[in-house]
Amino acid sequence: MKNKQILCTICARGGSKGLPNKNLLKIDDKSLIGHTLTQAKSVEDIDCIIISSDSDDILEEGKMYGADILLRRSAKLASDDAGKIDAIIDCLSHAESKLNIDFDYVIDLDVTSPLRNTSDIKNCLEFINNHGFKNLITVTNSRKNPYFNQIEITNEGPKLVKTGHNITGRQSAPRVYDMNASIYVWSKDFLINEKSLFSKDTIVYDMPEERSLDIDNELDFKFVKYLMENEL
Repeated sequence: MKNKQILCTICARGGSKGLPNKNLLKIDDKSLIGHTLTQAKSVEDIDCIIISSDSDDILEEGKMYGADILLRRSAKLASDDAGKIDAIIDCLSHAESKLNIDFDYVIDLDVTSPLRNTSDIKNCLEFINNHGFKNLITVTNSRKNPYFNQIEITNEGPKLVKTGHNITGRQSAPRVYDMNASIYVWSKDFLINEKSLFSKDTIVYDMPEERSLDIDNELDFKFVKYLMENEL
């Protein structure tokens, strides 16, 4: 992306209810923070990497792995009620003020998605630039299809979730995707004006399932750790 200024944000809170201190857990002697920073630093198009956290340990880990800017997140932005978008916009504002740079794009890498590779990051940046879109999210093919096999529990027992479509078989159901939360890209104006993960103008980048696993609990971590340490 020639002549484009790109900011990479890495947002990582210290607390986690599902898996305590998950952002600092290690795979192959490297923390999840370390894996994410290593990936970001290998992408030449990224001009600055900023890590935002309310944790001294995470910020110190970010410093060790070469983050350009360490941003102490405010208590308000670190609360359970705060959205990630607000933290990312805070990163953008801080980085532009500190560096006196007007960034064109912001790319966010989720710390709990270490199976993505450098090519995924590069391809996402090229994809959004080449197609002229303002926003990109990564997805993967969904194992479960809401048109066919999702139920809700009601007072009258289990019922198929209604989708407004008369789907009678698996093969007739439209293909659907899971947002894998691995990579997000925004143009600066879209991020500031829309304050949204996606819109009708968003483009998607399809990633294979084996690079889309997200660590949310201990079982996820054990599985991803096994895959990475055995190079599967």
